[in-house]
Amino acid sequence: MPHSVSPEKDDIDLPDAPSGDASADNSQAPPPSSPPINTSADDEALEEMLDAEDSDDEFTSSAQTQQPQANEVHSTPEERFTDPEVMRAFYQRLFPFRYLFQWLNHSPSPTNDFGHREFAFTLQNDVYLRYQSFPTADLFRKQCIQMTPSRFEIGPVYSTNPRDRKTLSKVSAFRPISKELVFDIDMTDYDEIRTCCSGANICKRCWTFITMAIKVVDVALKEDFGFKHVLWVYSGRRGAHAWVCDKRARDLDDQKRRSIAGYLELLKGGSQGGKRVNVRRPLHPHLERSLNMLREHFQNDVLYEQDPWATPEKFNHLLGLLPDKKLAEALKRKWESAPSRPSSQKWADIDSLASSGASSTLDTKALKEAKQDILLEYTYPRLDAEVSKKLNHLLKSPFCVHPGTGRICVPIDTRSVDEFDPLEVPKVSELLDEIDKWDKENAGKMDEDAAKKIPDWEKTRLRGYVDFFRGFVTSVLKEEQTAKRTREDSEGMEF
Repeated sequence: MPHSVSPEKDDIDLPDAPSGDASADNSQAPPPSSPPINTSADDEALEEMLDAEDSDDEFTSSAQTQQPQANEVHSTPEERFTDPEVMRAFYQRLFPFRYLFQWLNHSPSPTNDFGHREFAFTLQNDVYLRYQSFPTADLFRKQCIQMTPSRFEIGPVYSTNPRDRKTLSKVSAFRPISKELVFDIDMTDYDEIRTCCSGANICKRCWTFITMAIKVVDVALKEDFGFKHVLWVYSGRRGAHAWVCDKRARDLDDQKRRSIAGYLELLKGGSQGGKRVNVRRPLHPHLERSLNMLREHFQNDVLYEQDPWATPEKFNHLLGLLPDKKLAEALKRKWESAPSRPSSQKWADIDSLASSGASSTLDTKALKEAKQDILLEYTYPRLDAEVSKKLNHLLKSPFCVHPGTGRICVPIDTRSVDEFDPLEVPKVSELLDEIDKWDKENAGKMDEDAAKKIPDWEKTRLRGYVDFFRGFVTSVLKEEQTAKRTREDSEGMEF
């Protein structure tokens, strides 16, 4: 029986990897995998760091480290995606530790942004380890290889090293001070309106609800709040996460996070029955923009693909959202006489019966507004708002393996979000096979030293996702360095 540890009370402190002291301060030199950093030439150092080849055994390809062989750990049909040997191979050969470090560190040289960051590991026997921290990417990577967590989550940056929290004389000295503003969209919140799947199951038809949500939230964060660096990540099974990485977002307190979450939250009330959208008129510009973005999705992806009002129970819910009882009664008679009438025609029936004089008490303005509310109820993002409201909330890291599906939590490019297919996201076992295939096909075709310098992820379908993430990280670091130079110049001015 697996030993379970409560994440709230029974967290366990682990020693760091044997190659170094995890409690060392952040003046420690960069990990061996990074080239020497010239902090006086930030842009040049940044490009060198991002473009440098891996230089030590910890970050090299399978051409140098051949154990465990991929075909030895995942070739059976009954594969377990969290098998320790599968996960060890994944962390050794595929996980982009270098770029994850750069993303969370916000600088070429190690800083407290990474060194005081909390990581939480879920181990193979469901033990949950909180308050893990690491001064460098190298030590973090070695710990993952040693412990082979089935997944790990990223928490806030604390005022002190999370590993030292129990040694502090005052509890108040240990507090979260910054973290990305995050959002979580889960397909299960759409179960009352999707008809193709339920629970943890998804398909391309219902994934469009997540696509709609990404579009609406992404444009609101960028246009309404002015954020620039928003990273969307597939959760590995049935949802997506957003990481807002601007420094201004990372420094938000809980009250401001609640305000932003409230701004984006629209649906109120329970999931069963009743009107869930009640908005003031004239519509807020954000909602007006969202309506314009969502109309086409509503027509194609909801009415045609989902057919949400196919049954009497479902279309009675729709009728209950209409403001005119006489019109609703006329529609009900029409639909009960034609049980197989599709939802797209039922939606058109509302206007046709309204214009035919079916109700003498009809308020056309109220009907138009009600139809807008219905469209929003069936298309607007359904966020898990609690995830966004607290600075100390933990969220699963990008590029983890989902233990239930084996799929990688890959970033989503919003420029091509309509083309993203979660069912095509590679599984860890497939990626390990692709490495073996690449090695066999290229054996003897290229110089051995050149082959050793090629990271294993470049040999697989993971390459495009890592390249995208690398570009995102580069943009974040460049802006951080520009802001840092501006602050230093301002502080150095003499009056």
